[in-house]
Amino acid sequence: MKVTEITNLEFGKMVQAASQKLNQNADFINSLNVFPVPDGDTGTNMSLSLQSGAKYERDADTTAVGALATALAKGLLMGARGNSGVILSQIFRGFSRKLADKQTLTAQDLADGFAAGAETAYKAVMKPTEGTILTVVREGAQAGLNAAKDSDDVLAVIDAVYTAAKEALATTPDLLPVLKQVGVVDSGGQGLTFVLEAFDDSLNGRVAETQDYQPDDAEMDEMIDATHHQSVQGKLDPNSIKYGYCTEIMVRIGRGKQVDHKFDYDTFYNYLADLGDSLLVVNDDEIVKVHVHTEHPGKVIAWGQEFGDLAKVKVDNMRMQQETIIEHDEEENAETPVEKAEAKAQQQPADTAIIAIAAGDGLATLFKSLGVTHVVNGGQTMNPSTQDIVDAINDSQAKRAIVLPNNKNIFLAAEQAAEVADIPTVIVHAKTVSQGMTAMLGYNPDAKLEENQEAMEDNLDTVKSGQVTHAIRDTQLDGFDIKEGNYMGIVDGTIKVTDADLLQTAVATVKAMLDDDSEIVTIIYGADTTAEVADQLQQQVAALDADLETEVHEGDQPVYPFLISVE
Repeated sequence: MKVTEITNLEFGKMVQAASQKLNQNADFINSLNVFPVPDGDTGTNMSLSLQSGAKYERDADTTAVGALATALAKGLLMGARGNSGVILSQIFRGFSRKLADKQTLTAQDLADGFAAGAETAYKAVMKPTEGTILTVVREGAQAGLNAAKDSDDVLAVIDAVYTAAKEALATTPDLLPVLKQVGVVDSGGQGLTFVLEAFDDSLNGRVAETQDYQPDDAEMDEMIDATHHQSVQGKLDPNSIKYGYCTEIMVRIGRGKQVDHKFDYDTFYNYLADLGDSLLVVNDDEIVKVHVHTEHPGKVIAWGQEFGDLAKVKVDNMRMQQETIIEHDEEENAETPVEKAEAKAQQQPADTAIIAIAAGDGLATLFKSLGVTHVVNGGQTMNPSTQDIVDAINDSQAKRAIVLPNNKNIFLAAEQAAEVADIPTVIVHAKTVSQGMTAMLGYNPDAKLEENQEAMEDNLDTVKSGQVTHAIRDTQLDGFDIKEGNYMGIVDGTIKVTDADLLQTAVATVKAMLDDDSEIVTIIYGADTTAEVADQLQQQVAALDADLETEVHEGDQPVYPFLISVE
């Protein structure tokens, strides 16, 4: 079989197949995280990013492939989560710009598109590192260019791109020693390879094989949390919720008395996509799981029954939930008329919005006490999208904005948001919550935007950041033999201690952070520990050095029982 051009029909199928492929393999990609901590989210980030791109492509009213590629790139950009999602968006940004005026794609066009995508992705990263997704896209793109010299067959080009990408992925452990040490390939590169495999399968008319994947509740819950994390806010008017019913179903494919259709992912997905938003569809050969926000939960349920019987149905009225949240907030925050007037005055838009990314009500409160004006709910396992950050900037009604990502995996999404926001915006590159809080000490409301950025970034290196969490698998890393379930103390990105006891791990982590200049130790305890354990930690830290000043705060953060800073 020979194919000499890609039309809008083929391109749409390629994109939807790739979205499905990432969806199916998100959990596997997450498992490739180098650190054995419960926050590996590359697969989830890439999957949700491409789902956004696929929706934009599917909704575009055009038959020109160049315009469809532009829509895909726009959706990817706005939905991009984490560095991996942003880099994926940059690949298709370059791809779409090269092909913007094309009605259909030839073999040469396809090769040129991937080459432009690789070039754009490299330019998007300040310090490109080989052994990552960048290596995979570069090697794949070069193979595509070579194939296009010898053939006008689109299949020859996509076969070459995918084959070279897969081979490049296998070399990533040789280029990044830490990957070889842990025994994994690069997770972002693996995600891109799945995308290219789906393109290859789609153009060749093959049914993509499920790779050792079984959908589980943990993955679906994680992805649903990511789509919800901006939805539930006390300030949100219930009447502004466009699709009011959060609907989840699980269907046993091919079983039941009302089965009228043989399961086809695209057919199944596209019908649901027209019923609402925040759509997630995960399936294997036996089960399909659905999450969607819609006004017609009955139609979702009935559609599922046409493909199999219902193993699970869950419908929540999000408007009612939001009404309850608002009522609860009003009861807890009952104010006198004078207090209300003062509060209203304080709510006037600030000239400069300071937007921090943080997960946990306690962390949000701490940041606001330091002068942060807005907190976007997110962090590890729940990276906000570019759109989330853009919305926070534009909704602030300020004249300018400063963004504190507080996580290096959010840097690129924040930078993309700054580019498309309506007001001048700068990023203060805080890698941790501790750095973000210390950066606020350098903020001067009377200074210019760039002056504040410089002063706040100058503060970042004055604090040491520690994190305590548990290992999700056995591994050997940083000279430690780490056992699943044990705790780890991580200091500025390096594992310093591992132990079966949480308190002992936390104390040892603090010891590893102290030096002769240390004066203040701040302990922020998370959702997975208690105030009592935090007090015990404070007492043991105080016993290490009588001159140390110690503080304890409730952060409510997930994943990390303790966040520790030393200044």
